[in-house]
Amino acid sequence: MKRNTFISALALVAVLGTAGIASASGMGERGQGGEGMGRMGPQADFATLDADGDGSVTQAELDAQKQAMFDAMDTDGSGTISATELTAHKETQRAERMKAGADRMIAKRDADGDGVLSLEELTTRPKASMLERLDTDGDGAVSEAEFDAAKSRMGERGEHDGKHGGRKNH
Repeated sequence: MKRNTFISALALVAVLGTAGIASASGMGERGQGGEGMGRMGPQADFATLDADGDGSVTQAELDAQKQAMFDAMDTDGSGTISATELTAHKETQRAERMKAGADRMIAKRDADGDGVLSLEELTTRPKASMLERLDTDGDGAVSEAEFDAAKSRMGERGEHDGKHGGRKNH
């Protein structure tokens, strides 16, 4: 039973979109994810959930995390989330993802290092090998975690563009 409760709580944390909520609530940088992501990354990580840093996550920590996320979305303090509040939250998440993507693109293509893209930099696609694309930590090898992360990213793209058996957005 405890395991099911823990897994359910973790799923709720992920579903509520921790990246945007953490940014809105001003939570610390402890669990920051990949480059350009919100303060908690795309999903809550263990360090973020383990608020007291004791190496374990308790039900009280999960409950506090859920409450903080809810409070960040409940901008009018009514104790409920309206469609307007939910829409604003989703828009904030979308804007953060777009900004992170733009930052990554500039970092990859800004050949002269001036922080902006010229027409040539924008239209010349970098030629990264498959290994370079999967090797996110730059150690010259692909770990199982990097491989799994790449598979996950491809699966997420499939859900949004109708490829790989995912659903098409209409």
